[in-house]
Formats: sequence, C-alpha cells, structure tokens
Amino acid sequence: MELTVYGPLRAATGEKTVRVDAAGETVRDVLDAFVDAYPRAGAHLTDDEGTLRPSVRVVVDDERVGLDESLAGVASMQLFPAMRGG
Repeated sequence: MELTVYGPLRAATGEKTVRVDAAGETVRDVLDAFVDAYPRAGAHLTDDEGTLRPSVRVVVDDERVGLDESLAGVASMQLFPAMRGG
C-alpha cells in the first residue's frame, strides 16, 4: 500500500510517499504496519491509550474512511495527522 503523508509525519518518514506491506486489508491493518515501519509516527496518530486521535484523517479516493474500512483493491491512501496550532 502506498501512503502519502502530511505534516509532521514527513519528519517521521523522511519522505512524502512511503510504501508499507500490511498483513490484512483494512485501514487499521495499514496504519499498524505504518507505525511498525515508522515508530516515530505513532505519537502523531494515536493517544497514550493507542486510540486514533479524532483529528487524524485517513482518505481514500477523496473520501474519509474509518479504521475498519476494507482496502481490498485500493493501491494508495492519504494520511493527515493531528495538527496543532491556530
């Protein structure tokens, strides 16, 4: 799966687009594989209890998707982390 990352996730990955191999086919599987490959990204995606932060956006085909959404047949997604500021 190809992920395009934004904001502070680029510092964690060193690139705008990365590739991860997920064991399953859901958004949750891909995010787990992403954090396994780039551990520094985890703090931008989840809180201290491991729950996805409400402001994190996962987008496939220009639509926000949930964690249990199937990604069968999907080649790429975009990941927008929690952002601070104002």
